[in-house]
Amino acid sequence: MSEKKIKKAVFPVAGMGTRFLPATKATPKEMLPIVDKPLIQYAVEEAMAAGITELVFVTSGSKRAIENHFDRNYELENQLRKQEKHELLEIVRAVVPKGISYIYVRQPQALGLGHAVLCARPVVGEEPFAVILADDLIDDGSDGCLNQMVRLFEAEGCSLLGVEEVDPAETRNYGIVSHEPLEGRLCRVRDIVEKPEPAQAPSNLAVVGRYILTPRIFDFLEKVGTGAGGEIQLTDAIAGLLQEEQILAYRFDGLRYDCGSKLGYLKATVEFALKHPKLQQPFRDYLQRFCVVKE
Repeated sequence: MSEKKIKKAVFPVAGMGTRFLPATKATPKEMLPIVDKPLIQYAVEEAMAAGITELVFVTSGSKRAIENHFDRNYELENQLRKQEKHELLEIVRAVVPKGISYIYVRQPQALGLGHAVLCARPVVGEEPFAVILADDLIDDGSDGCLNQMVRLFEAEGCSLLGVEEVDPAETRNYGIVSHEPLEGRLCRVRDIVEKPEPAQAPSNLAVVGRYILTPRIFDFLEKVGTGAGGEIQLTDAIAGLLQEEQILAYRFDGLRYDCGSKLGYLKATVEFALKHPKLQQPFRDYLQRFCVVKE
């Protein structure tokens, strides 16, 4: 059992969000709402539910809206208090709970996910840490995906990759692992390849936006060089780390929505609205207008 606890999570949020232009021309893609909360807030809440208290955002100059969201807005709070909108006041205050540290690091150049994670090294130091991609929204019921992985890290003491099976035709969109099945939802990673064509993919088990990594990963990120797309790929550094340390893949319990795509974003919006305590029934009634019921 690992004696080290996961206290820090890195959120790479410096991307341009080009697939959602023009919506993301002035608004970070991570601030796009799913019903009434932005994507990044779902990711932060998942981290906090896993006991993480230090949130490290790797940002760019165009992402000030994220910093503003996770800051107190006293003018808004005072206005809600005067209007006696107590429920809304508590919702706003809950965005910035006590005991949580928000740390912002700039990624000076758009050099890929691996480079974004490397930018967090001065803050993370020599501790194991989580990486969460807000694009991958995971509906995991009462037991969050990252919470599941934190428990596994405490038991296994090694790096973990959150994975799921994807359509073999889609392997070119993911890091794909070659693996050896272990007990339950766990696999031992034998190799990992960034965005292979279907014919070259070692499997259809894809890494999907949740990682727990040991600090040794930073050494490999510093020397790995550019890979697919001319970027520093986290996948390539993980492949190097595999030569020194065991890495496990975990088929998490939950449903993932690829909110980096328009279709995935729309699916998440509809399905989260259908579970919203105040909207689910009126929204369901509305959707019935567009449904054809076959006898």
